[in-house]
Amino acid sequence: MNYATIKNYDIANGPGVRVSLFVSGCTHHCKGCFNEVAWDFDYGQPFTQETIDQILQMLEPAHIQGITLLGGEPFEPENQPAIVDLLRQMKTKYPQKSVWAFSGYLFDKDILSGKLGPWEITNEYISYLDVLVDGRFVMEKKDLTLRFRGSSNQRIIDVPASLKKGTVVLWEDWQGNGKGMK
Repeated sequence: MNYATIKNYDIANGPGVRVSLFVSGCTHHCKGCFNEVAWDFDYGQPFTQETIDQILQMLEPAHIQGITLLGGEPFEPENQPAIVDLLRQMKTKYPQKSVWAFSGYLFDKDILSGKLGPWEITNEYISYLDVLVDGRFVMEKKDLTLRFRGSSNQRIIDVPASLKKGTVVLWEDWQGNGKGMK
């Protein structure tokens, strides 16, 4: 996997101050995408253990809420193994930090279907997620007033609650109790 950029002290892609990893590679090619350069799987730099170590160091300060995974597309089958390796190490070192991901794939129809590569990798991946913002960016539904998303078709999903209930539970339903804000 390659990555386009890593942002330390990001306040735009999830609650609080976060580290954001923008992976390279996306097959959605949404019209109006804010990060078209990251569609190319070969764009950016190789994602290595050194990169993981750098991210873990960025996550160390207590004021960092967690990590956000964006792209490109972090759920492309080619990207999942490297991300799972990162999340496995992160959750071992910082179990209290939250994990947010943004994906053009739909949680209930695409990700949980098992069609995005080996299920054991996808299953481990989603086990680390607190919140998933799902759905492709749709230019005709662009809305700059929305919190943490670009178009009105996108959903902010509480992943643990959704897995427990067996149906999509929106994060907005739980904002009052701080869920996803670890």
